[in-house]
Amino acid sequence: MRALIVDDSKAMRLILGRTLRELGFDITESGDGRQALELLNRGEEISLMLVDWNMPVMNGYDFVRAVRANALLADVRIMMVTTETSLANVEKALAAGANEYLMKPFTRELLVEKLALLGLN
Repeated sequence: MRALIVDDSKAMRLILGRTLRELGFDITESGDGRQALELLNRGEEISLMLVDWNMPVMNGYDFVRAVRANALLADVRIMMVTTETSLANVEKALAAGANEYLMKPFTRELLVEKLALLGLN
């Protein structure tokens, strides 16, 4: 399975990527939502997206909305991985089409638990 990590922090992409590789995922990375959409539009097959909310160019919320507007990406699981902790933002992300929400900072165990909730481990 291939996962797309969309986060403007290289360190966060490294942390998430390492854990996902250990769990058997192939990884593709993007520094913002627009770049990630370009990857998807080139036909990259993705099973899981881990998306930060706060990014330049296109934020994670707008990215989730754009992905969910594309019927071809309806089955892709999306997990927001962000410092946005307000209940209103959690609800907003889930309403936009995110399947799970993981707040930073997080542990490896919590990430694995969220993946299990998505049926991905």
